[in-house]
Amino acid sequence: MNNNDTIFALSSGHGKSGVAVVRISGENLGDIFARFVNKTDIKPRRAYFTNLRDNAGELIDQCLAIYFPAPHSFTGEDVIELHTHGAPAVISAVFEYLGTLGMRMATPGEFSRRAFYNNKMDLADVDGLAALLDAQTDIQRKHALQSMLGRDSEIYNTWRTQMVEISAYAAAMLDYSPDDLPPNIGDTIQNRTQKLYDEIGAALRGYRTSRAIRGGINVALVGETNVGKSSIFNHLVGSNRAIVSDIAGTTRDVVSATIDIDGYMVNLSDTAGIRETSDEIESIGIERTKTEIENADIVVRVYTPENIPDSNCKPNEIIVINKSDTAKKRSCKNAIYTSAHTGDGMNTLMDMLRTKIHKMFDGRESDLSINARTKSLLETAYNELENAIRAGDNYDIFAEHTRRASDAIGKILGTITANEILDMTFGQLCLGK
Repeated sequence: MNNNDTIFALSSGHGKSGVAVVRISGENLGDIFARFVNKTDIKPRRAYFTNLRDNAGELIDQCLAIYFPAPHSFTGEDVIELHTHGAPAVISAVFEYLGTLGMRMATPGEFSRRAFYNNKMDLADVDGLAALLDAQTDIQRKHALQSMLGRDSEIYNTWRTQMVEISAYAAAMLDYSPDDLPPNIGDTIQNRTQKLYDEIGAALRGYRTSRAIRGGINVALVGETNVGKSSIFNHLVGSNRAIVSDIAGTTRDVVSATIDIDGYMVNLSDTAGIRETSDEIESIGIERTKTEIENADIVVRVYTPENIPDSNCKPNEIIVINKSDTAKKRSCKNAIYTSAHTGDGMNTLMDMLRTKIHKMFDGRESDLSINARTKSLLETAYNELENAIRAGDNYDIFAEHTRRASDAIGKILGTITANEILDMTFGQLCLGK
């Protein structure tokens, strides 16, 4: 990949549309833009209506063209945007024309990679952009937008700056007399390191919440066979996604659907009924049910009136007594009584789901947006700070561990990079970004 190439890509969605946005980035694009709009006196960031023609003078399309000169652009290079009609034939003709001008198609994430190299974004911002492009609900949008606009970067930069200072002071304590250093510097850097350790630990404990907001809140319907889990699932989803039958063991695999509850994306799973069985396929389904329970943020345990459970349940559980229309209700504290057949109690169940979700996740969209890459590096920083604290007044070792912690945070931001980190980060993005 040559960063001096002029690149282009479709930045809007593929397929038939009213308008398509083609983005171009490179060096010294002013003359090319002047050719596009057939003018010599061009002004930045102004939309020009033009007849875009190929090298033979044949009309390709009527479009809007905008010029963003470096460094005031997304990539930090000269950028041109062509707002054409969205017909596939038009886009193909535009691409063919741009290729004759010596430009090439961008690789996925290449625009953002150039923005990174030109100090327009750091890797935390890129992670936020990737999350924003994947956002399906309003909460995901808010969570990702804060990250993309630099909230996470500000926190990481603050942590890294403090770690570098602490490491420098620890190293200085080996070379300078106490009279040449700030008073009580040993206690100060120990306390500051402990504070950083606690803050990063809190961020890591919030990883499950961040994962749930980014990837969806996992809600699993579990219970024995033939208690009506699939009927409840279909009712909540609003369609007949799961097979409903009186035959025990009908659901042999996990059936999933995504729904939006008050702006939160919810991954709802209907699982195989748990029972003793010699059926090999059903046994596999039951093992997958156990995995779903382990990964669930909320577990909806479904019973029937003939099998009333213990009234105690975990904070992330909802107890449902289904088929309440088939038998006289027996008291079960904190349980929701439903009938998937008549619809009774289903609104109550949905309200309880809303209550659980809001209680667990409201306000947490302001937390750090942590993905698998950043989680691994935060764990490294956390462990290095723990090693520094254990080193006590052995400030040679103390300085080394705090430096390593700062390096881990630097890799989150991209101030310390490796090619595999860059490839993983920018590979999340699509063409045109």
